[in-house]
Amino acid sequence: MSRLFTRKLDLAAGAVDMSHGSGGKAMAQLVRDLFAAAFANPFLDQQNDQAAFDAPAGRMVVSTDGFVVSPLFFPGGDIGSLAVHGTVNDVAMAGARPLYLTAGFILEEGFPLADLKRIVDSMAAASRDAGVPVVTGDTKVVERGKGDGVFITTTGIGVVPAGVAPSGDRARPGDVILVSGTMGDHGVAIMSTRENLTFETAVVSDSAALHTLVAAMVAAVPDVRVLRDPTRGGLATTLNEIANQSGVGMLIREADVPLRGEVAAACELLGLDPLYVANEGKLIAICAPADAGRLLSIMRAHPLGRDAAAIGTVHEDAHHFVQMETRFGGKRIVDWLSGEQLPRIC
Repeated sequence: MSRLFTRKLDLAAGAVDMSHGSGGKAMAQLVRDLFAAAFANPFLDQQNDQAAFDAPAGRMVVSTDGFVVSPLFFPGGDIGSLAVHGTVNDVAMAGARPLYLTAGFILEEGFPLADLKRIVDSMAAASRDAGVPVVTGDTKVVERGKGDGVFITTTGIGVVPAGVAPSGDRARPGDVILVSGTMGDHGVAIMSTRENLTFETAVVSDSAALHTLVAAMVAAVPDVRVLRDPTRGGLATTLNEIANQSGVGMLIREADVPLRGEVAAACELLGLDPLYVANEGKLIAICAPADAGRLLSIMRAHPLGRDAAAIGTVHEDAHHFVQMETRFGGKRIVDWLSGEQLPRIC
């Protein structure tokens, strides 16, 4: 037997070096002992450079996302689980059932293999929990100082059932705007870690795979108009995107937007507007007014939607403004984010 298959990679004490991206034995060991072991499934076990699968009936959906979050580990998750959740959610927002993931890793020379294993194990666990396997991938190594530990790119593939077609251009005047839960949890968890902030109650990222919630929603209301996860730029930026896609205006009610007290306190301390803070386990749904009550009940019956709320309505507006009715009875424009409040958030 070749020495390649008798020697084990030192995952506890070793570090990534340039040989792990060279295509030789060191790279083969890294793939075998770390990635293949963690993500094991029949597709990866074939050891091909691609995954071949039969496409089920329905419209296919594909989405790609890159993850560069800093820090790599944060309360409620890490870059590995986030990479799974983020891409599963992007596919699910089409009303799709996610089927498969691919993953590409950019590793920096010198990154501890123990930390890499922790990330990969977390990613594999998130994949298994979601029921969406990583079926193929790639690994590259860059010189020390030319990366930031680990960057991950994931692609997701899914299928949309017949009769389901949510899209950002389908919001209509009179429609109701719903959110699945509290806003800003992920962004504040990241920033509180960076700034070493502590609160009486821990601020934990909401990072989660939302496809089971979406499946319940589209089963009850197949004609839901829009589904979108408010990640970078938060609720405010996402609503502005949808308003422009659909050519409408929106009015949300500040008092109805769910927000944890500790998140509100952290935002006040850091000078952030929670409407613009990222989420990684929440969604926005826009539906016809006749469907709103049923859809809200379905959302609240799901563990990932128990804090769901109706927060506003869609109306005609040639300027496509998003406005907010404040707690004091006035109105203000909720404009596009002019810069990035929280860089490296996902």
